[in-house]
Amino acid sequence: MGSYDKRDFSSFDAYQSPAQADAYGSSGFAAFAQESERTAFIRRTYLHLAGAIAAFVAIETIIFAVVPPATLHGVMQTFFGFRFAWIALMFGFVGIGWLAQSWANSDTSPQTQYLGLGLYVVAQAIIFVPLLFLAMLQDPQGGILQSAGLLTLIVFGGLTAMVFVTKSDFSWMGRILFWASIVACGAVVCGVMFGFGLGLWFSVAMIGLASAYIMYDTSNVLHHYRTTQHVAAALALFASVALLFWYILRLLMSLQRN
Repeated sequence: MGSYDKRDFSSFDAYQSPAQADAYGSSGFAAFAQESERTAFIRRTYLHLAGAIAAFVAIETIIFAVVPPATLHGVMQTFFGFRFAWIALMFGFVGIGWLAQSWANSDTSPQTQYLGLGLYVVAQAIIFVPLLFLAMLQDPQGGILQSAGLLTLIVFGGLTAMVFVTKSDFSWMGRILFWASIVACGAVVCGVMFGFGLGLWFSVAMIGLASAYIMYDTSNVLHHYRTTQHVAAALALFASVALLFWYILRLLMSLQRN
């Protein structure tokens, strides 16, 4: 299970020319904006990403502080006692993710964009509860969670720095990543339906997929988002970071059990 979301790659197929960018003015792509405007857009994007991560951590902290462990355990046993609970949860999350991204990409109002980002953060926080609960049962000292968070930060920081330094455009990866995500979703569904575990190597493969998404999303921040789309850019980056964290945590939990 993970943070799968259907992304609209069609908006990244056509690269804007300098003449088109001038016609757009301040709402043009960041790649063709003035240096000060481009820098401000990038700063806003990563500040919103940091805010989304902080909100995610705050929601999880509140959930685990307020809800007794016995209640969480009972809810998980009841819900996941149904064979196809993970499938229902996954498709429900995909639907919410699609709605949240539609709102975040909306040009109607900033309020709608922030509503989309907020909805997605809350959905991620809810879907992470079972995995975090199992991680805390396995390691009450929290070492696994700390290690997963640190590794996620290191991988994200390294990939972000690489894209910013090389200024590479990875928008060509969009359709490949989309179909790779579809295959991953199919693997999860088959695993639930036919009762087999996806194993250690699936987590490794998904870490690779999440890393590729981070490169893709970061290059889009540099080249293919408009300077007014900082909320949508932050949501895309947050989705990729959450996916990376999910499978790094799963991998560390599997390694410790083994």
